[in-house]
Amino acid sequence: MSRKYTVVRYVKAGEKFEVLVDPDKAFEFKMGKEMPIDEIIAMDIIYTDSKKGFKASREALLKAFGTDDVRKAIEIILKKGELLLTAEQRKKLVEEKKRQIITFISKHCVDPRTKLPHPPTRIEQALEEIGFPIDPFRDAEEQAREVIERLKAVLPISMEVFIVRAIVPPQHVGRCYGVVKNYGKILKEEWGTDGSWKVELEMPAGLYGPFLEKMGELTKGSAIITLVEGGS
Repeated sequence: MSRKYTVVRYVKAGEKFEVLVDPDKAFEFKMGKEMPIDEIIAMDIIYTDSKKGFKASREALLKAFGTDDVRKAIEIILKKGELLLTAEQRKKLVEEKKRQIITFISKHCVDPRTKLPHPPTRIEQALEEIGFPIDPFRDAEEQAREVIERLKAVLPISMEVFIVRAIVPPQHVGRCYGVVKNYGKILKEEWGTDGSWKVELEMPAGLYGPFLEKMGELTKGSAIITLVEGGS
């Protein structure tokens, strides 16, 4: 059993409760996929110690869940309990969280000497250099902000915001309007008598380069873009 199943553990009213589950199905369930409970659990049994085979008493269930209905209690345990991940599942979650952290850093940070973002591969290398312990369950942005300070020991990096002004010719406004909003917060905008669009926006420093490339592509290089603040 121990090789095929893992445990969802839940502590309530000073008592520990455990349910044996299929590790992959339980993982999918915890990630938000809806499925019948019977596909997740090994059996309709709630343990206080699954390794020793100690089953939860009726009194313990009533005290913790307000019911001695095992199925109802199992539903609560599955939803609120902690899934003991397999090594493969934990690795998968850590890799996904690392990717989110690197994306955030690449988007919001630059090399203060060049005002250009570091390539994701360089950020990943720096992460490995400082040995930052990525928590698969903590918010990616929260961890990224913590990482940035530690990265400064091995990488010239700063978190900056740029103020950018763009003037888009009238023939390109239609295809650019929605795109510009994806790169930052519009601070002000005005329309020229010829139908051109003048916009000033605040954006993460790491998006400035991609923004220039995208606008150049959409307007065939005819948009006038200037860095108002943050690039000096």
